[in-house]
Amino acid sequence: MEQYFILENGVKLPKIGYGTYKSTDGNGGRIIRMALEAGYRLLDTAAIYENETEVGTAIRESGVPREEIFLTSKVWKDRLGYEATKKSFEESLERLQTDYLDLFLIHWPKPDPDSTDWRELDRGSWAAMEEFYQQGKVRAIGLSNFLPHHIEALLETAKIRPMVNQLELHVGYMQELAVQYCKSQHIQVQAWSPLGRRRVLEEPLVAKMAEKYGLTPAQFLLIFLLDQEIGVIPKASSMERLKQNLELPDVHIAEEDLYLLRCLPQIGWGGEHPDLPRVQEQKGLGV
Repeated sequence: MEQYFILENGVKLPKIGYGTYKSTDGNGGRIIRMALEAGYRLLDTAAIYENETEVGTAIRESGVPREEIFLTSKVWKDRLGYEATKKSFEESLERLQTDYLDLFLIHWPKPDPDSTDWRELDRGSWAAMEEFYQQGKVRAIGLSNFLPHHIEALLETAKIRPMVNQLELHVGYMQELAVQYCKSQHIQVQAWSPLGRRRVLEEPLVAKMAEKYGLTPAQFLLIFLLDQEIGVIPKASSMERLKQNLELPDVHIAEEDLYLLRCLPQIGWGGEHPDLPRVQEQKGLGV
């Protein structure tokens, strides 16, 4: 399997990365160092995760040269706008103990679902990010949780087009329209929560198909996305699972099975949507 996607500006984006959300809780940077030792070279963090300092320290202590690591961070939705985004970016660099990022994203398109000035705020943030890019402080810029109408509003004034969009994507929540829109705009899609929480991992059809292909359910769910040219940033906390998620067998899912999986009812959605109030965890959604 090819290890990279090539973004519109020629930057290589590892197809598989490590998601650091909650990965430092109670253990500092130990699991981040484990991920680097296992071979991960894309680390995904964000200001709101409150672990950028631990991630930066883990990178330094790992001995892996900074230039070999693809480091992503994000500006949180309460820091949208030109000046606030500039300040957030510089704070992230300081906490991560680096002078550049490989990818910087706007984490959510709206401060809250009822926001009326989100278009102006997004455009201000994007103008700041374009400056970072032109100054060489970031190698690629993009979005997270942006749906087509959010992207369209941004493109009205953008000088540089977004290169990546992170979305919650997994079996049972594929956001097909958003994915196809991004592909039509040459925006690389990257999946957060690619394993879809326990509800998806324990879905009988997933277990049955994973067995059919000789994979663990997690490996099967990752290959399901990668076969659709979608990047993945799974989490794991043991060396065995870290390696299983990274060292995927060279297996491809049959088109018939892909169709079946993409037409499953919605399962495992995390309850977050940029235009709607957060849905509280309901029975069956899992964590």
